[in-house]
Amino acid sequence: MHGTPLVAWLLVGLGASVALSCLLRREARAEAVTGAGMAVMAVPLSVFDPGPWGAAVLAAAFALAALHSLLGRAPHRAHHAVCSGAMIYMAVAMAAAGSGPGGHAAHLGAGVPLLTGLLLCYFTVYVVRTGLTLAPGATAHPAISAAHSASPAGGVIRLRHAPEVALACRVSMALGMLAMLLAM
Repeated sequence: MHGTPLVAWLLVGLGASVALSCLLRREARAEAVTGAGMAVMAVPLSVFDPGPWGAAVLAAAFALAALHSLLGRAPHRAHHAVCSGAMIYMAVAMAAAGSGPGGHAAHLGAGVPLLTGLLLCYFTVYVVRTGLTLAPGATAHPAISAAHSASPAGGVIRLRHAPEVALACRVSMALGMLAMLLAM
């Protein structure tokens, strides 16, 4: 999952900022967990090498997050389960690459190409489809339309609870997943 240090630090920043933003929103805990996990996984190995236990801890945390997503009531729980599954997959690939020749430097080429390709396709379609609903002038996402119609006379919705923020967080996380999967 580790490419150049610049890309790694950009992913750390993306993951940490999404995690922080989502922590402020009680209903976005799944995005916060994914963002924090992404930030930890993207830290350059020259700064922090979690060793063989790190991948197992991350995989276990994301397995619990996937289970929580599947048992939850959120309308986007299937997407969260796919995100958690992708994080488990990347953590397992990280552990497998670490145990083989080349150690963590062998991340490039780690993983199962077919599964990596399917995840890349899923996240690409998700980013394009959801990102288009956030574009100005686009047909609004149903949650956004409902929130705006529920606000009195088009009043201002507090930013941290605006549906656009949740969608933007999910699109940002999906873009981060794309970057991490491309680095495999």
